[in-house]
Amino acid sequence: MMPSESSMFPIFYGIDTQVKHNLERVLRAFRQHRVGSHHFSSVSGYGHDDLGRDTLDNVFAEVFQAEAALVRSQFVSGTHAIACALYGVLRPGDECLAVAGAPYDTLEEVIGLRSSGQGSLAEFGITYRELPLTAADSVDWDALETAIKPNTRLVHIQRSCGYSWRTTLTIAEIERIVATVKRQKSDVVCFVDNCYGEFLEDREPTAVGADLMAGSLIKNPGGTIATTGAYVAGRADLVEAAACRLTAPGIGSSGGSSLNQNRLMYQGLFLAPQMVGEAMKGNYLLAATFDALGYPVKPNPTVAQRDVIQAIKLGSPEKMVAFCKAIQQHSPIDAYVEPVPAVTPGYDTQLVMAGGTFIDGSTSELSADGPLREPYVVYCQGGTHWTHVALAVEAAVAAIGPA
Repeated sequence: MMPSESSMFPIFYGIDTQVKHNLERVLRAFRQHRVGSHHFSSVSGYGHDDLGRDTLDNVFAEVFQAEAALVRSQFVSGTHAIACALYGVLRPGDECLAVAGAPYDTLEEVIGLRSSGQGSLAEFGITYRELPLTAADSVDWDALETAIKPNTRLVHIQRSCGYSWRTTLTIAEIERIVATVKRQKSDVVCFVDNCYGEFLEDREPTAVGADLMAGSLIKNPGGTIATTGAYVAGRADLVEAAACRLTAPGIGSSGGSSLNQNRLMYQGLFLAPQMVGEAMKGNYLLAATFDALGYPVKPNPTVAQRDVIQAIKLGSPEKMVAFCKAIQQHSPIDAYVEPVPAVTPGYDTQLVMAGGTFIDGSTSELSADGPLREPYVVYCQGGTHWTHVALAVEAAVAAIGPA
């Protein structure tokens, strides 16, 4: 039985208040940098002196409370931006330490945990270590107190739950991680995978001490308008180091034409706080509905949303596929397509994905996916307006029934 939508309205009002605060942050940056229609133009070739692109970098830096930002359509994904950040900072002999459990699946080959011969960090003599989560699926704060070694150069902090059954980190928790790390070794670079987390709170990780972070534009900050790309933001020298991995040393952030994407990226950033707010409303509705049906959900409907992902433990591959089919059938694009489990580049297990989105792979629009492995959790992401999520939820309930 679905909860009354009207019972959600007090929660929705609180989300709208947060949206207003974050939108003011965006508008302030647009004013500060005098954004005008002339910034929508682009240059060709090398991309030198692309005014719209360079101003967009400054706007992102202001919004994300960072020294600098690199916003580029040449980043093919959030994983690509993260990889550029890691390769920009780390050198042979350095250690990369993940402190919030295992990183997202697509980073395993970047790190060198699987596959070989593609130039992983491991192949360049960079070691990797991770702190397992506690039995309660939270950061092991006791272990973190003594985790930093002499060769630890970068601490990897994944903000979102990703494809794991854990709670997404809050900004306060990220601030605590950074402070704990810096007490042990002040020059360790604290890097945050910020995918799915932008605009969930009134600050970003770079406002609480994170040195560097990265995320995808076809997730939160693209507002469903950006057609591709990603960003890196943080300390100016570290952002430039990542830029040199995207392009080449000596070129760095000065290269890369914006390819007439500027207007979409500016507009997407303007829309982003509202889109994130709607996704949060949809997540509350999902959580309340499937919790009432007896399915374990994370986060549960009584706690604040921490990213735009709502995890639902369905318990069987059949229910996962049925759930995703229902979401696909209520998507605006490719509603006639039937999701089937398949191997996807960057993952070591089959995934089933529903995502009839206007931007291929976008998770700021409504999507649902997950790896077909125990305990069979589906991860619902995004949603441009909660009413669309409500229609899809009704169909999903009809497809799988109670637990």
